[in-house]
Amino acid sequence: MKRAVFQLEPLTCPSCIKKIESTLNKTSGIQSATVLFNSSKVRVEFDEQDISTEQISKIITKLGYEVR
Repeated sequence: MKRAVFQLEPLTCPSCIKKIESTLNKTSGIQSATVLFNSSKVRVEFDEQDISTEQISKIITKLGYEVR
């Protein structure tokens, strides 16, 4: 398993956390995803054989959140 941290634009609501975590945790290849609301970061543990950091970033962007 590999770990990565994605810095997002500032998150403004708790429902943002649920939306991001729910989507990522249902994605094949992702073991776990945790949003750190105060720092606007997403920690992801994933299998790099199944999904790349670029693909994870695109998923987050499609949800409407800008990855820095």
